Amino acid sequence: MDLYYEVSGEGKPLILLHSGGADLRDWTFVAPVLAKQYQVILFDGRGCGKSPSPTEPANYVDDLLAIMDHFQLEEATLVGHSIGGQIATEFALAYPQRVSKLVLIAPGLSGYSPSKPFTEWMQTIQAAAPDVDRMLELSLSSCSYRVVMASPQKDLMVEMMKHNIAKMFEWATWESVWPKPPAIERLGELADKTCILTGTEDAPDLHRIAEHFKEVLPERRVIEIIGADHKPTLTHPEEVCRAITEFLED
Repeated sequence: MDLYYEVSGEGKPLILLHSGGADLRDWTFVAPVLAKQYQVILFDGRGCGKSPSPTEPANYVDDLLAIMDHFQLEEATLVGHSIGGQIATEFALAYPQRVSKLVLIAPGLSGYSPSKPFTEWMQTIQAAAPDVDRMLELSLSSCSYRVVMASPQKDLMVEMMKHNIAKMFEWATWESVWPKPPAIERLGELADKTCILTGTEDAPDLHRIAEHFKEVLPERRVIEIIGADHKPTLTHPEEVCRAITEFLED
């Protein structure tokens, strides 16, 4: 298992999967709180942070399986943020017996068709390559980051994203492998074990994804974090930790 990881705390295992353009620093303010009650496992996704860059199309579900097997975990709670939420969802569908509970924070969702404005924003960022500073500027200009960029965590956000945008140019390929059929068609299979957290100030596409989960989840398991954008892990860690622990104790 070649991915970089950190472990803290004791108790039932929680594996935290970070968002895109980030690394395990996504959990800087969340992990220490959760580690008071649980064994918290953080890792840098392939191509991020201190983990090696992909040499072939990345299979993030297989990487998560390798993490669980490395720690000899029969099952664990998965907490996934953004693309980390998409990975956690796919893993829970592929290996339901390995996932006790699933917490999704502003998750991505395979099979969801992004809006035209979101697609154009992503294309603009890609067109700026290889100018890392320009790609960073365009990335952080989104409404998804309006709150965090006005917060005391701005410097951490900028440093983390710049590092990971620059690292992408070390990758042999930007392609990735996802299971079929897409998760959007199978969310009902996860209803018994899932909780979703969304920030009220996040981008419209993330709210549309949340609506798909709302169709299958009990109302109490759809939690809005007032005043948060796409980075509640950095700006609203108390609310995030409270929602996670209350769900796990439910």
